[in-house]
This record gives sequence, structure tokens and C-alpha cells, in this order.
Amino acid sequence: MYGKILITTDGSPLSKKAVTNGLALAESLGSEVVIVKVVGRYTSSYFEGGYVLPNEDIERIEKQWMDEAQASLDVMKKLAIRVGVTAKTLVVRSNYVADAIISAATKSKCHLIVMSSHGRRGIKGILLGSETQHVLTHSKIPVLVLR
Repeated sequence: MYGKILITTDGSPLSKKAVTNGLALAESLGSEVVIVKVVGRYTSSYFEGGYVLPNEDIERIEKQWMDEAQASLDVMKKLAIRVGVTAKTLVVRSNYVADAIISAATKSKCHLIVMSSHGRRGIKGILLGSETQHVLTHSKIPVLVLR
């Protein structure tokens, strides 16, 4: 049914719950997993709210963010191996988190997306936005949301 599952993480305790539960689901179904972390780009203009740095500094910062993301995914891959699940990791660089998740799931030919939600509602939800909500409303792939 779900031969390949994409699990998203942002490194928060709540997203670690999604990883743990997603791996348990994959193990019970005999599925492969793709664990994805989306890393934003450095805002590089005053209009975007960032401090303007030389390009080489921006490249160094973004590389550090990518390396840190890969290190956290490597830990999660070891956890997957420990529970007997075949796992691939993927760091995606994008400021459009939800679109990057959907694209990664589509390109990886996943049958299910597992992610967490902080459950923000009202004005907080409107102001902060909801990547989970965006994935839910735009993905053609089924989405399992954990809270």
C-alpha cells in the first residue's frame, strides 16, 4: 500500500515524533523511507529583512546550515537502520518548505507523506502560516499529520 514513505523533519521535538512514528509505520508495512529536511536560503537584502553580507559569507553560512541538516538526518538514518527500515536522506534548499516537501515526495515516488503540525490556530496560524496546511491542500500524495 505505502511502499515508500516520505518523512519530514525540522529538528523540533514534535517533528522527531513524526520521524519515530513514521519509521514505526514503515517497519510494520515493510516500506522504504525518505527522510527530508528543508533548509531555507539566507535572506540577502534589506527588503527581505536580512543583513547584506558578501556572497562568500552567505555561501559559507548556507553550507553550514546544509551540513548541520545532513548531520541530523544521518542520526535519523541510523535510527531507521536500527529498526530495520531502508532509509534515504535528502536535504532540500528552498524558502518554500511545503512546495519543497511535495516536490521531494513526487520526485522520490513516495506513496505517503508523514509530517507533524504544531496546530497553530486563529491569528497565529494566519500570521505564521502553516506548511502542514499547505502540504495537505496541495499534495496529490496522501498526508499523515501527527500532533
